[in-house]
Amino acid sequence: MELAPEDAKLVTLAKAARARTSTIEGAAVRDQDGRTYVAVNVDLPSLQLDALPLAVAMAASSGAKRLEAAAVVRDYEPDEPVDTDVVADLGGEGVPVYVADASGSLVAELAS
Repeated sequence: MELAPEDAKLVTLAKAARARTSTIEGAAVRDQDGRTYVAVNVDLPSLQLDALPLAVAMAASSGAKRLEAAAVVRDYEPDEPVDTDVVADLGGEGVPVYVADASGSLVAELAS
């Protein structure tokens, strides 16, 4: 499946953030105005956050009212769930969540 250019951009941004920081997961979300928010997972002694909830939190704290799409890049394990509820919290139901492996290849398309 080939993604639309705006959605492919989300995968590219998430992949680049993950590679730049040498973390296990990168995520990007796009809001109603086309602004993007990118995050990686945080693994500190007193704070652990997955990348997607952090990207959604960044969008919300920047004033986003709705999400149009989201992407997560990580080493793909089919049994490891992706938390699409956090996307639905801001974006509503039916927002596409693209999951890509470390190479940026799409492995799943979920919906919030």
